[in-house]
Amino acid sequence: MAFTGRDRTWLRGRRVAALVAAGTAAVLAVATGGTVTQAATTGKPEPTHTQIQLLAINDFHGNLAPNSPTSSTGNVNGTPAGGAEFLATHLKQMRAAAAAKGEQSVTVAAGDLIGASPLLSAAFHDEPTVEALSGMGLEIASVGNHEFDEGWHELLRMQTGGCLPDGDGQNNQNSCPDPEKPFMGAKFKYLSANVFFENTQKTLFAPYKIKTFKDGRKVAFIGMTLEDTPNIVTKAGVEGLTFTDEIETANKLVPILKKKGAESIVVLLHEGGFPADPRAYNSCPGISGPIVDINAGLDPEIDAIISGHTHQGYNCTLQDKAGAPRLVTSASSFGKLVTEVRLSIDNKTGDVDRAHTVANNQIITQDVPKDPRTSALISKYQTLVAPIANKVIGHITTPSISRTQDESLESPLGNLIADAQLADASVVTDGKTPVAAFMNPGGIRADLASNAGAVTFGQAFTVQPFNNFLVSMDMTGAQIKTLLEQQFSGVNGPEAPRFKVLQVAGITYTWNPAASAGSKVVPGSIEIAGQPLVDTTTYRIVTNNFLSDGGDGFPAFTTATNKFFGGLDIDAFADYLTANDPYTPVPTDRISTGS
Repeated sequence: MAFTGRDRTWLRGRRVAALVAAGTAAVLAVATGGTVTQAATTGKPEPTHTQIQLLAINDFHGNLAPNSPTSSTGNVNGTPAGGAEFLATHLKQMRAAAAAKGEQSVTVAAGDLIGASPLLSAAFHDEPTVEALSGMGLEIASVGNHEFDEGWHELLRMQTGGCLPDGDGQNNQNSCPDPEKPFMGAKFKYLSANVFFENTQKTLFAPYKIKTFKDGRKVAFIGMTLEDTPNIVTKAGVEGLTFTDEIETANKLVPILKKKGAESIVVLLHEGGFPADPRAYNSCPGISGPIVDINAGLDPEIDAIISGHTHQGYNCTLQDKAGAPRLVTSASSFGKLVTEVRLSIDNKTGDVDRAHTVANNQIITQDVPKDPRTSALISKYQTLVAPIANKVIGHITTPSISRTQDESLESPLGNLIADAQLADASVVTDGKTPVAAFMNPGGIRADLASNAGAVTFGQAFTVQPFNNFLVSMDMTGAQIKTLLEQQFSGVNGPEAPRFKVLQVAGITYTWNPAASAGSKVVPGSIEIAGQPLVDTTTYRIVTNNFLSDGGDGFPAFTTATNKFFGGLDIDAFADYLTANDPYTPVPTDRISTGS
């Protein structure tokens, strides 16, 4: 049957009459040719914004078990914080609170989830940490520099799964220790937009992920790795890869993401800043560092930056280069904080309404129930690692030995490690014994603790968790002078947060804080084995393979010759404590300041 215009008018009138009980909004919608929505039938205005909860962590570093609450790694402003069991519970509670409000949630991370990890995770190639974070509901993570500690091939295994043929505990590590349960890989997705295979346009991992929520809202996440990664990890770990500029890489992706319908864009960036007050974890006093310049250079279409790397907690609103406010956050390290961002997305534009988007850094307190699943996982690996971790390797005559540097930037623990490297027999070759040792301070990850003076392998490993190899090599006196000046110049120069002074054994010298970069070492002050350094003399020295490759801004090491690889640095450290049992810290008198 065909309807005439008069018939259609009659039917429309009947439809309007039938909907009167639904309210004026419904009548107006029909009478004007509009669509009746649930909001219209209830008389409530249609929502203009969608609220999405974004939970973020960074720099977890395999810290599954809580750290000592009296250490800087185990508390936030005096409140005991951290531990995977408590982190899992807090995340569940925060998601549940959002769900009760009808909000959806996504959990992300900004790199360094693994690497430089305590023995509980490192002894199993960080498989326990990947398993724990997967169980907590982590969905997306950028790749940090420490994800490359065991090389990019191993990082791919972290994503895809599989077991290593590592000799069932070789070098105090054991992949897939439970033969009944192979390692399945991460359930979350790693992203690395600026890490390419050399001479290709192919990235190591996907550059971004677009998450579509139930209402059709799309949020894009770009994963960004520290551009300087090749300078601060072992060369072999990134061989064959190229790291590109964070700003340029992210900005190139913006039009691609918008074309795919993602108006809301978040960068997960493994680079960060330094607030003037490190205790102000939920504000942003005097923020400085690379994050400031990166924020200023990123496309204004990018709505928020979740950052990391510096192990600082901050919650900033910084202006983008168009003058609009943009959230820039970081959740400290070791699972002590979690950042909750409440993204407010405009339903008309699909873009983040920054004026109504807020963030909060929440302390992972230990006053909540432990997550049973995470507790069971930790207990399992604690049992497996116990024979290695609890072995007493020596004693110290003080409760602990500090890595805190004095005015000259020398530390008691740095001296101990350098002495251990110098004494290690594995680096002696062709009758040539090193006469000096150099240790990077960034590789000393914690104070050396003890149990009433007894030091276990687990405690020693916490200090040196990288399994670096020791390397002996020949350097001339002139090369050593260049090396020492590189502590105060280049990437380690005055613009750095702090000079990077190597910890030494067998060598003494004086540096002048008031002198200009390149001339800080006082002429004539350098002595090796108690004798003045001679430019033309060749000296046998020892360091780790990270520094040997020029890491931490010390290219002078790459000019050395006759390199010979010895054993692991942690073995040298443990052997030295055993051979010098009990050990008494020596004075910090190898490096001095003056003019």
